[in-house]
Amino acid sequence: MAIDVDSTPRSQLDRLLVMARPQPPLRTAVVHPCDPASLAGALEACRAGLIIPVLVGPRARIEQAAAEAGEDIRPFELVDVEHSHAAAEAACALARSGNVAALMKGGLPSGELLGAAVDREKGLRTDRRMSHVFILDVPTYPRPIFLSDAALNIAPDLATKLDIVQNAIDCAQALGVAQPRVAILAAVETVQPNMVATLHAAALAKMAERGQIVGGIVDGPLAFDNAISLEAARAKHIESPVAGVADVLVVPNIEAGNMLAKQLSYLANAQSAGLVMGARVPIILTSRADGELSRLASCAAAVLVARCERSKPAR
Repeated sequence: MAIDVDSTPRSQLDRLLVMARPQPPLRTAVVHPCDPASLAGALEACRAGLIIPVLVGPRARIEQAAAEAGEDIRPFELVDVEHSHAAAEAACALARSGNVAALMKGGLPSGELLGAAVDREKGLRTDRRMSHVFILDVPTYPRPIFLSDAALNIAPDLATKLDIVQNAIDCAQALGVAQPRVAILAAVETVQPNMVATLHAAALAKMAERGQIVGGIVDGPLAFDNAISLEAARAKHIESPVAGVADVLVVPNIEAGNMLAKQLSYLANAQSAGLVMGARVPIILTSRADGELSRLASCAAAVLVARCERSKPAR
C-alpha cells in the first residue's frame, strides 16, 4: 500500500515524508538489491520522489529479483559487479566520487556494507566516528526520540561517545529539532565511580558545557525514567533542562540500545526509521523486518540530512 505523503502527518515518520517532499530526490546507491523486498523498497522510495536509485550488484540476480517483484528496472542505472562485497565497495566509490549522495542497504548483511564504509583507503570515513541513529515515533511520547547507538559501536569509549552524541544532534537538527535535548543514559542518575557509564555521562555533559559538543543541550547521567518522564524527574528532585523532555537518548552500549529500540517497537508500538551518520554520505540501513513506512521515512531522513550536510564545510 502506497503511503500518502499529501495528508496531514499522523506520526513522526509521516512528518519526515512531508518535510522531505519539497527537496529534490537523492541520487542513492542501492547496494546489492538482489531480493524482491529490498529492490521493491528502493523503487517505492523512487516513486515517492525521495531517491533516484542506482542499482549496484550482479545484473542477473537484480533482474531476477525484479521479475519476481513484478518491477521494471530498465529506466534505472545498474552497476554490474560480481558479488555483495564488490557491490559495497563500488557503492562507496560512487559516493566518494560524488556520483551518489547516499547509500541504501539492499539484500546483504549490514556488516558487509559497513565494513566497506569504514575501510581506511576505499571507504567513507570522515574525522567523525560513524554511528547509527534510530528515529522513533512512540505513540505515548509527544516528540520523536533519537536513539543512539544501537547498531554499530559495541562498547564505545568516551571519545567514541563524543562522536555518537554529535552525530545524533546533527541528525535531530536536520530533521527539524532546532536544539536537541540529549540525555546520556545510565542505570542511575548520580555519578558512581564504579559505574563507567555514569562517568562517561558526566564527562559528556561537561564537554558540551565547554563547547566540545555543539548544537544541543546535554545532561547526564540520567536513568531512562527520568530522561523521558517529568513526573519521575520531579519525584527524584532532578533539576535539569533535559530530564523529562529528552529528544535524544544516548545509551551506554549496543546491548542496551538494541534492547531499548526493540522494546519500544514491540511493547510500545513504536515505528522507526534509521540512518548511519558520520560518513561522507548518509547510509540508509534498513532491515528486512522494516515496513514500508519505516523504509520511506529512512529515505526521507537521508534526504534531509544530505540537504544539511551540503551546507557545511567538508570534513
